[in-house]
Amino acid sequence: MKIHNLTKKYDGKPVVDTVSFTIPKGKVLSLIGPNGAGKSTVMGMLSRLIAKDSGLIEFEGQELTHWKSRELAKRLAILTQTNNVSMKLTVEELVAFGRFPYSGGRNTAEDQALIAQAIAYMELTDLKDRFIDELSGGQRQRAYIAMVIAQDTEYVLLDEPTNNLDIYHAARMMKIVRRLCDELGKTVILVLHEINFAAFYSDYVCAFVDGRIAKFGTVKEVMTKETLSDIYKVDFEVIEIAGKPLSIYY
Repeated sequence: MKIHNLTKKYDGKPVVDTVSFTIPKGKVLSLIGPNGAGKSTVMGMLSRLIAKDSGLIEFEGQELTHWKSRELAKRLAILTQTNNVSMKLTVEELVAFGRFPYSGGRNTAEDQALIAQAIAYMELTDLKDRFIDELSGGQRQRAYIAMVIAQDTEYVLLDEPTNNLDIYHAARMMKIVRRLCDELGKTVILVLHEINFAAFYSDYVCAFVDGRIAKFGTVKEVMTKETLSDIYKVDFEVIEIAGKPLSIYY
C-alpha cells in the first residue's frame, strides 16, 4: 500500500498535509504522535471511513476508492477505537460477522471452521456462547480481534487497540498484534499513544506532528532521544531493553 500526498482539511485547516509513505508488507507499522497530529485521520482515510480531500492511496495497484466494498473487505480489515454493539450477540455470533464479505450471512462449513479457528486462536472457546456485554474489556477486545482474524485479510488496521485497557490487557493485546504478523503473515497498521508499545512490538514507526510526517523508519531510526523530544516537546531518555529502545520522559 502506497500513500501519495494525502491531504484532509476541516474548516479550511489541514489536519493531514501532503502525507506520503509506503506501508511495508508483512510487518507491523505504528503511527505515533501527539493528540491532533493527524494519525487517526490518516488511518480513517486508509480504511475509507474518512474521505480524503486529495492525494492517492494505492492498494494492490489500484486507487483505494475504486475498490468495490465487498472485495476490499476481503483484503483489508479495520478495528476502530469505538466498537459498541447494540445487538445482543454472543462471541461466536460477533466473530461470524468477519465472514460476511464471503458468505453474505449464509455461512458454509468452511466459514464455520474459520470462525472456530479464530475463536480458538484468541483463546475464547470457553466463552463463545457468552454475550459480548457480559465480557470484561480485555475479553471483548479479544473477541473483536477474533472477528478480524475470521475476516482473513492480509491487511489489518487497528486504531488505538490498547485504548481503555489496563497495562496487563494492553500488553496482551500488543502480543496478539505481533502474533498476527509473525504467525499469520498479516500486515498490521496501528495507531498508538503508548510509544513504548510501539517501540517494543513494531517493525516500523511513522511519527506525525501537525498533520505531517516528522519521521518514518525502523524502530531504532525513529525511537531516538532527539526525535522523540522534538515530536512531543518534552525531554526524553532512551535506553535499550532486550535489544529494543525504551523511552523515559520527564
